Amino acid sequence: MKRRDFIKTAAVAGAALSLPEITFASVVSNTDKKLTVLHTNDQHSRIEPFPPTYTNNPNQGGFARRASLIEKIRKEEPNVLLIDSGDVFQGTPYFNFFGGELEFKLMSKMGYEASTMGNHEFDNGLEGFKKQLPHAKFDFLCSNYDFSNTILEGLTRDHKIINKEGIKIGLFGLGVELEGLVDKKNYLETLYLDPIEIAQDKANMLKKEKKCDLVICLSHIGYKYPVSPEKVCDVKLCQQTYNIDLVLGGHTHTFFREPEKHINKEGKEVLLNQVGWAGLLLGRIDYLFTKDNSIKEIAFQTIPIESHTV
Repeated sequence: MKRRDFIKTAAVAGAALSLPEITFASVVSNTDKKLTVLHTNDQHSRIEPFPPTYTNNPNQGGFARRASLIEKIRKEEPNVLLIDSGDVFQGTPYFNFFGGELEFKLMSKMGYEASTMGNHEFDNGLEGFKKQLPHAKFDFLCSNYDFSNTILEGLTRDHKIINKEGIKIGLFGLGVELEGLVDKKNYLETLYLDPIEIAQDKANMLKKEKKCDLVICLSHIGYKYPVSPEKVCDVKLCQQTYNIDLVLGGHTHTFFREPEKHINKEGKEVLLNQVGWAGLLLGRIDYLFTKDNSIKEIAFQTIPIESHTV
């Protein structure tokens, strides 16, 4: 879907939902628990809104507006998880001048809790990424990149577990294949491991061993590739694994009207979502859990970042 058409559609839907409130169809009891997952992908250093003269999405986006919206949601919801699916870097002079420092500082102020690495995080090489890491007060989850023989060894994590009011959330991250996409000198001895195999291993560990109530994959492998059907993608990831509840994608800059439902290897539903690029949208998925931490209902909302939404 074209960006301009999607944003118009999302804006209409958002107005009908009375942003940022979201409701469930079922009755919410006093023993139920609620988790609000907010997510972004492919921000590409778009610190400021697009200018009013921009062709597709004039005066939309911007870190400050997103921060205000997130703060508003946090005041209304008890348990908010804010995460990103990679390609924070590259796209405006802010990255050219500051190398990612500003992006990481602002994301830290917004309270991001985890991100995965996109291919553009390698644009200034491993040394450039390492230099900016102290500014990121959140974890980078890189489950299928092996940095053992590089300067990034020990600086990223292969998974993370977060507890929100007794709801145990397991997260891991997947990156796209770097060969042919990123200059070899920018990733050096980084090893790319098969995303499907790694995803299954991490999902089993998080769901079965660590007893997580919700397993989320932060993916930067891309939605799907009709021209290259053999290429690994998020759709295949959903269908060829199990024990993953939610895949939040990136890389292909795909604008979803709403999360897709796919059937996994065990015949169960897994949600897949992606919110385009450049911080034009904020994805929101709300989970309602019962007292024993079983998922009771899921609601969702795609929020355009515009002046009237904050």
